[in-house]
Amino acid sequence: MEMIQDSVAPAVRQETPGQKLKREWFPDVRADLLSGAVVALALIPEAVAFSIIAGVDPKVGLYASFIIAVLTGIFGGRTGMISAATAAMAVLFVTLVKQHGIEYLFAATILTGILQFGIGAAGFGRFMRFVPRAVMVGFVNALAILIFLAQLPQFQNANWMMYAMVAASLGIIYGLPRITKAVPSALVAIIVMTIAAIAFKLPLRTVGDMGDLPKALPLFALPQVPLSLETLQIIFPYSIALAVVGVLESLLTASLLDDLTETTSDKNRECKAQGLANFVTGFFGGMAGCAMIGQSVINFRSGGRGRLSSFAAGALLLFFILVMGEWVRQIPMGALVAVMFMVSIGTFDWASFKSLQFHPRNESVVMVATVVAVVYTHNLAIGVGVGIVLSALFFARKVAKLSAVESSFDEATQTRTYTVYGQLFFVSTDEFLSAFNFDERIEHVKIDLTHAHLWDSSAVAAIDKVVFRLRRSGHEVQLIGMNHATATIIDRLALHDKEGAVEAAGSH
Repeated sequence: MEMIQDSVAPAVRQETPGQKLKREWFPDVRADLLSGAVVALALIPEAVAFSIIAGVDPKVGLYASFIIAVLTGIFGGRTGMISAATAAMAVLFVTLVKQHGIEYLFAATILTGILQFGIGAAGFGRFMRFVPRAVMVGFVNALAILIFLAQLPQFQNANWMMYAMVAASLGIIYGLPRITKAVPSALVAIIVMTIAAIAFKLPLRTVGDMGDLPKALPLFALPQVPLSLETLQIIFPYSIALAVVGVLESLLTASLLDDLTETTSDKNRECKAQGLANFVTGFFGGMAGCAMIGQSVINFRSGGRGRLSSFAAGALLLFFILVMGEWVRQIPMGALVAVMFMVSIGTFDWASFKSLQFHPRNESVVMVATVVAVVYTHNLAIGVGVGIVLSALFFARKVAKLSAVESSFDEATQTRTYTVYGQLFFVSTDEFLSAFNFDERIEHVKIDLTHAHLWDSSAVAAIDKVVFRLRRSGHEVQLIGMNHATATIIDRLALHDKEGAVEAAGSH
């Protein structure tokens, strides 16, 4: 993905409250409001579609998108990021709604918010640094593919005019910036195509065909569920899954925007903001949501940078469906599909194709595996999990190869010294064991750990195994050169230096 220059540089000097307010909220009011309008129009059909996925009324997704976008815009840790109802969260509600009804969806959403706020308060946002770049690139590419694939159903049974409208919209989106960048080209494309569709009465699918739009403000209401342990047992597994997926997708999106704009974000604050937004949403008839990379990219490409753009996206969404509902219903889906195609094309990291031949093979495997897992399962959490696990395995394998054992023999004392180098843990223990000669006819053996470090119980068990086998072969064994950490873990876990070690050797 190409770099987006951010007009808001991270503060170097200490800011006054007024300077911080202007930097976060009003870097470019006009650009933020216009980009917010583009995002709001693009959010409407998606929120309706996500509601349908979850098996609930369209207003559930629309109300959620309004509340979440507004609250995360105010309290979030990444300015300009868009959060709303998402497909990743909607699919997790399907079984709950079918088995227990929509009121349990609201209760699960409230609990999800509480869990996410707790995750942020506990500081888990800092663990994002453990997500490798290869996983990030795979996540971005997979999401770009999913965004593209999600538009294809709009072409089923479509006439030639649908294809023509998409092509014309893309022409405006990519052509207008060559003439002027005063207005977001995506917004111009939506307005022009809507006017054309209405003026010529074109037989095209519109936003109104996606579902009914609400005509009233969301109202506060407590979920109509029993306040009991049984209710908690029902919603807790769903809320845990929702909280993890929501936090993961939101933090990955924030990290991506950090890279694009060369600025930083507060990940823990973002977790708490997501939690607050979902908590409130559950009381106003909405479902849990999270950050949306597609809409966030639309916002940034349309010029949105400040909190006002995210706030405006939510506020204008409600304005459009309540005040301009009749016009919004007539927006042709072809124009919105073109906008999402633009997002897909712009989100995909095309340079990652070229880098496959230059990057280490392990990193390429991780990136491709992440893409395949996400696209196959349509679950971003699973794909990212696969990528992280593969990265950890490859890293462990690489570190294990850095360990070695050298042997030397002192004729005068008839002592064999094994000098161990590197990191000893569960992956490197096999190579460690294979370095010893247990049949050698000598009396004294020293194991020098000066240049080694033991990390886990597997490493300690390997030391025990070597010591016991050497003792059974008649050798006198001595461990030397242990650093404090290694000596501590051996003292706590090893058996060879404990009472009854001879007896323990037989069962170790």
